[in-house]
Amino acid sequence: MSHAVSRLRDRRLAQSTKPFIARGSRAPRCNQCRVIPDYCLCAWKPSVAATSAMCLLMYDTEPLKPTNTGWLIADIIEDTHAFGWSRIDVDEQLLALLDDPQWQPYIVFPGEFVAPERVVSQVASVEGKRPLFILLDATWTEARKMFRKSPYLERFPVLSLESEQLSRYRLRRSKRDDHFCTAEVAALCLELAGDTQASGVLDAYLDVFTAHYLGAKFQNPVDRDDASHTHLKAFL
Repeated sequence: MSHAVSRLRDRRLAQSTKPFIARGSRAPRCNQCRVIPDYCLCAWKPSVAATSAMCLLMYDTEPLKPTNTGWLIADIIEDTHAFGWSRIDVDEQLLALLDDPQWQPYIVFPGEFVAPERVVSQVASVEGKRPLFILLDATWTEARKMFRKSPYLERFPVLSLESEQLSRYRLRRSKRDDHFCTAEVAALCLELAGDTQASGVLDAYLDVFTAHYLGAKFQNPVDRDDASHTHLKAFL
Protein backbone atom coordinates (compact mmCIF):
# COMPACT_ATOMS: atom_id res chain seq x y z
CA MET A 1 0.00 0.00 0.00
CA SER A 2 1.31 3.45 -0.89
CA HIS A 3 1.82 6.16 1.72
CA ALA A 4 2.13 9.94 1.65
CA VAL A 5 5.81 10.04 0.66
CA SER A 6 5.46 7.43 -2.08
CA ARG A 7 2.49 9.34 -3.52
CA LEU A 8 4.46 12.58 -3.43
CA ARG A 9 7.33 10.77 -5.15
CA ASP A 10 4.99 9.63 -7.92
CA ARG A 11 3.70 13.18 -8.43
CA ARG A 12 7.24 14.55 -8.47
CA LEU A 13 8.33 11.95 -11.05
CA ALA A 14 5.36 12.86 -13.23
CA GLN A 15 6.59 16.47 -13.25
CA SER A 16 10.17 15.56 -14.20
CA THR A 17 11.34 16.26 -17.73
CA LYS A 18 14.07 13.61 -17.49
CA PRO A 19 14.51 10.40 -15.46
CA PHE A 20 15.88 10.78 -11.94
CA ILE A 21 19.00 8.61 -11.46
CA ALA A 22 20.23 8.19 -7.90
CA ARG A 23 23.83 9.29 -7.55
CA GLY A 24 26.34 6.45 -7.78
CA SER A 25 23.94 3.72 -8.84
CA ARG A 26 21.83 2.69 -11.81
CA ALA A 27 20.90 -0.69 -10.33
CA PRO A 28 17.18 -1.59 -10.23
CA ARG A 29 15.57 -1.04 -6.85
CA CYS A 30 12.52 -2.37 -5.03
CA ASN A 31 9.67 0.08 -5.58
CA GLN A 32 8.60 -0.25 -1.95
CA CYS A 33 11.84 0.03 0.06
CA ARG A 34 14.19 1.60 -2.55
CA VAL A 35 16.95 -0.99 -1.93
CA ILE A 36 18.23 -3.37 -4.60
CA PRO A 37 16.25 -6.65 -4.54
CA ASP A 38 18.95 -8.87 -3.01
CA TYR A 39 18.93 -6.60 0.07
CA CYS A 40 15.19 -5.82 0.08
CA LEU A 41 13.92 -4.35 3.33
CA CYS A 42 10.21 -5.07 2.87
CA ALA A 43 10.12 -8.11 5.15
CA TRP A 44 11.39 -5.90 7.99
CA LYS A 45 8.74 -3.17 7.78
CA PRO A 46 7.30 -2.92 11.32
CA SER A 47 3.85 -2.01 12.56
CA VAL A 48 3.42 0.12 15.68
CA ALA A 49 0.77 2.49 17.01
CA ALA A 50 1.41 6.18 17.69
CA THR A 51 -0.70 9.10 18.88
CA SER A 52 1.52 11.66 17.15
CA ALA A 53 1.36 12.66 13.50
CA MET A 54 4.04 13.89 11.12
CA CYS A 55 3.90 16.57 8.44
CA LEU A 56 6.87 16.37 6.07
CA LEU A 57 7.68 19.45 4.01
CA MET A 58 10.03 18.06 1.40
CA TYR A 59 12.46 20.13 -0.65
CA ASP A 60 12.44 19.59 -4.42
CA THR A 61 13.97 16.15 -5.19
CA GLU A 62 13.99 14.79 -1.61
CA PRO A 63 11.10 12.36 -2.30
CA LEU A 64 13.11 10.90 -5.20
CA LYS A 65 16.28 10.11 -3.28
CA PRO A 66 16.63 6.45 -2.22
CA THR A 67 18.47 7.62 0.91
CA ASN A 68 15.59 9.84 2.03
CA THR A 69 14.49 8.83 5.54
CA GLY A 70 11.14 10.61 5.46
CA TRP A 71 10.00 7.47 3.62
CA LEU A 72 10.83 5.41 6.73
CA ILE A 73 8.67 7.68 8.88
CA ALA A 74 5.72 7.22 6.53
CA ASP A 75 6.30 3.44 6.59
CA ILE A 76 5.75 3.40 10.35
CA ILE A 77 3.63 6.39 11.42
CA GLU A 78 0.14 5.98 9.98
CA ASP A 79 -0.72 9.68 10.25
CA THR A 80 2.13 10.94 8.07
CA HIS A 81 1.45 13.72 5.57
CA ALA A 82 3.93 14.79 2.90
CA PHE A 83 4.01 17.94 0.77
CA GLY A 84 6.48 19.40 -1.67
CA TRP A 85 7.73 22.77 -0.46
CA SER A 86 7.37 25.89 -2.58
CA ARG A 87 8.04 29.47 -1.61
CA ILE A 88 5.24 30.72 -3.86
CA ASP A 89 2.66 27.95 -4.33
CA VAL A 90 1.48 26.61 -0.97
CA ASP A 91 -0.59 23.44 -1.13
CA GLU A 92 -4.15 24.13 0.05
CA GLN A 93 -4.28 20.66 1.60
CA LEU A 94 -1.26 21.58 3.73
CA LEU A 95 -2.98 24.73 4.98
CA ALA A 96 -6.14 22.75 5.73
CA LEU A 97 -4.11 20.20 7.72
CA LEU A 98 -2.48 22.94 9.79
CA ASP A 99 -5.89 24.47 10.52
CA ASP A 100 -7.50 21.15 11.51
CA PRO A 101 -8.51 21.53 15.19
CA GLN A 102 -7.59 17.94 16.06
CA TRP A 103 -3.88 18.82 15.78
CA GLN A 104 -1.44 20.86 17.82
CA PRO A 105 1.29 21.68 15.28
CA TYR A 106 4.95 22.11 16.24
CA ILE A 107 7.55 23.12 13.72
CA VAL A 108 10.79 21.34 14.58
CA PHE A 109 13.82 23.59 14.20
CA PRO A 110 16.89 24.61 16.25
CA GLY A 111 15.92 27.24 18.80
CA GLU A 112 19.15 29.19 18.39
CA PHE A 113 17.82 30.59 15.09
CA VAL A 114 14.37 31.56 16.40
CA ALA A 115 12.94 34.33 18.59
CA PRO A 116 13.01 32.98 22.19
CA GLU A 117 9.29 33.52 22.78
CA ARG A 118 8.44 30.95 20.08
CA VAL A 119 10.74 28.21 21.33
CA VAL A 120 9.58 25.23 23.39
CA SER A 121 11.53 22.18 24.48
CA GLN A 122 8.62 19.99 25.59
CA VAL A 123 5.43 18.72 23.96
CA ALA A 124 2.47 20.08 25.90
CA SER A 125 -0.60 17.97 26.58
CA VAL A 126 -3.56 19.84 25.08
CA GLU A 127 -7.01 18.36 25.67
CA GLY A 128 -8.65 17.20 22.46
CA LYS A 129 -5.51 17.73 20.36
CA ARG A 130 -2.78 15.42 19.14
CA PRO A 131 0.76 16.61 18.35
CA LEU A 132 1.56 17.22 14.68
CA PHE A 133 5.28 17.58 14.09
CA ILE A 134 6.24 19.65 11.04
CA LEU A 135 9.59 18.40 9.74
CA LEU A 136 11.58 20.26 7.08
CA ASP A 137 12.97 17.39 5.02
CA ALA A 138 15.98 18.92 3.31
CA THR A 139 19.67 19.66 3.71
CA TRP A 140 20.49 22.07 6.51
CA THR A 141 21.00 24.97 4.08
CA GLU A 142 17.70 24.23 2.35
CA ALA A 143 15.85 23.82 5.67
CA ARG A 144 16.97 27.27 6.83
CA LYS A 145 15.63 28.74 3.60
CA MET A 146 12.34 26.89 4.02
CA PHE A 147 11.97 28.12 7.59
CA ARG A 148 12.60 31.76 6.63
CA LYS A 149 10.35 31.72 3.58
CA SER A 150 7.27 29.94 4.94
CA PRO A 151 5.23 32.68 6.66
CA TYR A 152 2.27 30.32 7.20
CA LEU A 153 4.40 28.51 9.81
CA GLU A 154 5.13 31.61 11.88
CA ARG A 155 2.08 31.15 14.15
CA PHE A 156 3.25 27.79 15.51
CA PRO A 157 5.59 27.03 18.41
CA VAL A 158 9.08 25.90 17.47
CA LEU A 159 10.14 22.65 19.11
CA SER A 160 13.88 22.78 19.66
CA LEU A 161 15.41 19.36 20.29
CA GLU A 162 18.10 19.26 22.95
CA SER A 163 19.47 15.76 22.63
CA GLU A 164 22.97 14.75 23.66
CA GLN A 165 23.09 11.86 21.19
CA LEU A 166 25.19 12.12 18.05
CA SER A 167 23.69 11.38 14.67
CA ARG A 168 23.99 7.72 13.65
CA TYR A 169 22.95 8.32 10.05
CA ARG A 170 25.67 7.17 7.63
CA LEU A 171 24.16 7.55 4.16
CA ARG A 172 24.32 11.32 3.68
CA ARG A 173 26.46 13.28 6.08
CA SER A 174 26.20 16.74 7.54
CA LYS A 175 29.48 18.33 8.56
CA ARG A 176 28.11 18.47 12.11
CA ASP A 177 27.31 15.38 14.15
CA ASP A 178 24.51 17.24 15.97
CA HIS A 179 22.56 17.61 12.71
CA PHE A 180 20.13 14.71 12.64
CA CYS A 181 18.55 13.05 9.63
CA THR A 182 14.78 13.40 9.32
CA ALA A 183 13.96 9.96 10.79
CA GLU A 184 16.16 10.64 13.82
CA VAL A 185 14.34 13.94 14.38
CA ALA A 186 10.98 12.17 14.13
CA ALA A 187 12.08 9.52 16.65
CA LEU A 188 13.11 12.22 19.14
CA CYS A 189 9.76 13.98 18.65
CA LEU A 190 7.87 10.74 19.25
CA GLU A 191 9.80 10.18 22.47
CA LEU A 192 8.97 13.68 23.72
CA ALA A 193 5.30 13.11 22.93
CA GLY A 194 5.18 9.88 24.93
CA ASP A 195 5.17 7.59 21.89
CA THR A 196 8.22 5.81 23.24
CA GLN A 197 7.54 2.44 21.62
CA ALA A 198 7.12 4.03 18.17
CA SER A 199 10.28 6.07 18.79
CA GLY A 200 12.33 2.96 19.50
CA VAL A 201 10.91 1.11 16.50
CA LEU A 202 11.68 4.01 14.17
CA ASP A 203 15.26 4.19 15.47
CA ALA A 204 15.69 0.45 14.90
CA TYR A 205 14.11 0.66 11.44
CA LEU A 206 16.53 3.44 10.46
CA ASP A 207 19.46 1.27 11.56
CA VAL A 208 18.13 -1.73 9.62
CA PHE A 209 17.55 0.40 6.52
CA THR A 210 21.07 1.77 6.77
CA ALA A 211 22.55 -1.73 7.15
CA HIS A 212 20.66 -3.05 4.10
CA TYR A 213 21.43 0.01 1.99
CA LEU A 214 25.15 -0.01 2.76
CA GLY A 215 25.25 -3.80 2.43
CA ALA A 216 23.86 -3.43 -1.08
CA LYS A 217 26.22 -0.58 -1.92
CA PHE A 218 29.34 -2.48 -0.90
CA GLN A 219 28.04 -6.02 -1.54
CA ASN A 220 28.51 -7.00 2.11
CA PRO A 221 26.34 -9.48 4.05
CA VAL A 222 23.75 -8.09 6.47
CA ASP A 223 23.59 -9.43 10.03
CA ARG A 224 19.88 -10.13 10.45
CA ASP A 225 20.40 -11.14 14.07
CA ASP A 226 21.92 -7.86 15.24
CA ALA A 227 20.24 -5.68 17.88
CA SER A 228 18.21 -3.57 15.43
CA HIS A 229 16.84 -6.51 13.43
CA THR A 230 16.05 -8.33 16.66
CA HIS A 231 14.19 -5.28 18.01
CA LEU A 232 11.97 -5.17 14.92
CA LYS A 233 11.03 -8.85 15.03
CA ALA A 234 8.40 -8.19 17.70
CA PHE A 235 6.67 -5.64 15.43
CA LEU A 236 6.56 -7.45 12.09
